[in-house]
Amino acid sequence: MTPLSRLTLRNFLIASHDALATAFALLATFYLRFEGGAGFFTRLPRLLHVLPYFVVFSVVVCYIFNLTTTKWRFISLPDALNILRVASVLTLALVVIDYIFIFVEPNIRGGQIFFGRITIVLYWFIEIFSLSALRFAYRYFRYSRTRHHARAGDAPLTLLIGRAADAEVVLRGIENGAIKGIWPVGILSPSAADRGQSIRNIPVVGGIGDIEGVIRDFASREKPIKRVVLTPSAFDPDAHPEAALMRAKRLGLIVSRLPSLGDGDAPRLTNVAVEDLLLRPSERIDYARLEALVKGKAVIVTGGGGSIGSEICERVATFGASRLLVIENSEPALYAVTETLATRTSGPVIEGRIADIRDRDRIMQLMNEFRPDIVFHAAALKHVPILERDWSEGVKTNIFGSVNVADAALAAGAEAMVMISTDKAIEPVSMLGLTKRFAEMYCQALDHDLVTQSAGKPRMRLISVRFGNVLASNGSVVPKFKAQIEAGGPVTVTHPDMIRYFMTIREACDLVITAATHALAPKRPDVSVYVLEMGQPVKIVDLAERMIRLSGLEPGLDIKVVFSGMRPGERLNEILFASQEPTVDIGIAGIMAAKPSEPPMQTLRKWLAELEAAIAANDRVTIKAVLKDAVPEFGPAMGEGSSEASAAL
Repeated sequence: MTPLSRLTLRNFLIASHDALATAFALLATFYLRFEGGAGFFTRLPRLLHVLPYFVVFSVVVCYIFNLTTTKWRFISLPDALNILRVASVLTLALVVIDYIFIFVEPNIRGGQIFFGRITIVLYWFIEIFSLSALRFAYRYFRYSRTRHHARAGDAPLTLLIGRAADAEVVLRGIENGAIKGIWPVGILSPSAADRGQSIRNIPVVGGIGDIEGVIRDFASREKPIKRVVLTPSAFDPDAHPEAALMRAKRLGLIVSRLPSLGDGDAPRLTNVAVEDLLLRPSERIDYARLEALVKGKAVIVTGGGGSIGSEICERVATFGASRLLVIENSEPALYAVTETLATRTSGPVIEGRIADIRDRDRIMQLMNEFRPDIVFHAAALKHVPILERDWSEGVKTNIFGSVNVADAALAAGAEAMVMISTDKAIEPVSMLGLTKRFAEMYCQALDHDLVTQSAGKPRMRLISVRFGNVLASNGSVVPKFKAQIEAGGPVTVTHPDMIRYFMTIREACDLVITAATHALAPKRPDVSVYVLEMGQPVKIVDLAERMIRLSGLEPGLDIKVVFSGMRPGERLNEILFASQEPTVDIGIAGIMAAKPSEPPMQTLRKWLAELEAAIAANDRVTIKAVLKDAVPEFGPAMGEGSSEASAAL
């Protein structure tokens, strides 16, 4: 039996139930109204004549108000309101029928009204009961069975932490079977208005700060709490989530969170991570807009095995790309991302190819064969201290590799190339920032030249998107701090005043694709550099201390925090816009545009030729002169350490 046939059969059975319920309600109403006496039997023939037509009409009304397509397992207040609407429409129909009888057959019953007001009002109540009884009985049966299975499976007694609205979503998820493996016995809410109340028969037993006392109280009643589940509202700054986490860890409780409530995903328990403590309110993403850009398109992602590249691959597949080519120079990374994408039940045709973006002929060949519509260029060397030492490799990959990708995308007829840049490209003090800024200038210049050459015809867009650090990406401080804490410390921070911007990989990638939708708008904007708004910056030492507390330990007591000194190419504060860059509000939350001035393409090609010759000859003096000429603002910031690369050059 196919899913469609099962759906049709289920809907037919529900419609049959509603038809029988309506027939029962009408017959029962007449029987009760006339107490089964002569009045009932006098009207019965006429009633039986009207009944089939009325029942068919009732099924149509039930269908219009979605009663025949609603799963009884999830029946709730909206369904109850639909039942009220159906009963009201059918009652109104009886009033109309009564008037038809009066005017069409005024003498058939000796001048008597067939239904009458009392009968019609009584019918309204009985119809509601008839449509509701079996539905809510089934809903209660499923609810009871779920509770029984949870208790029979020895689900641990659990405290929910969060506001009443979040707790109610969790409890409904448990009742309908979407959330398994926990048995809530109490709620801790940061809102004083929630305390003393009950949510779906589960009491709010205190505030978040009362966790230790509540645990002791349940233990004294031989109901030991084993688990704590934090809802999204438990991570509000006012709720002091770190203190609750530290206490729960010290009490030996299993701590989990529900990261997805009301976002369309199925609620699921996950481990609490430090990222949860850093999350600012995410920008609302217009997913329909992203789908309109990607759906049915052929997409290439360079560096698809990296943190950003692999997430872009996943999002592109989610938004309906028809074909996806993943280009990666690391065989293990390519295998991992293609295997992950292959587990999707539906999505694009996925192909993975080993290639280095520094190999111009290879990139040209791959793009010419694949013929992409959109290219996301995420491949790069990004580790600041390593590039300060091996700066020539950064020039080869981040500059020449980006030039190769841009030229290949243009030659293959792509609609757009989106380069992942960095906030370190703004007034750069490191080789990473310098090479990325040079790559930005090349893309800007090529984009500008295409405008002048197109004569109003559709042209390829080349844009760059800048943003700061993403949480838990390869090479970020979060995995490093986790490893140091697991090893017993110390946790090393470069400087007590070091500040960085952070956002999640998912949000960064969604905003990158959003920027592409703006660049490819019908009226193409005169900007080619986009900057993601990163929210409030975070002190790295605060991040380290939060991670230590998340592990149930005390900074400085259980795990020491030591300062190792700033590394080459680092600065204390990252910036999002250069002082000489006009900013443009593009009307999209979370994204701004910058309008830096780029040298003409002829000058850039001259610099590229000089760089290529100098790198081949290992001529550092020439390389220094070219890079200084191209990006005159490059240099270490005052009082923020010196760049070995700058000195070496």
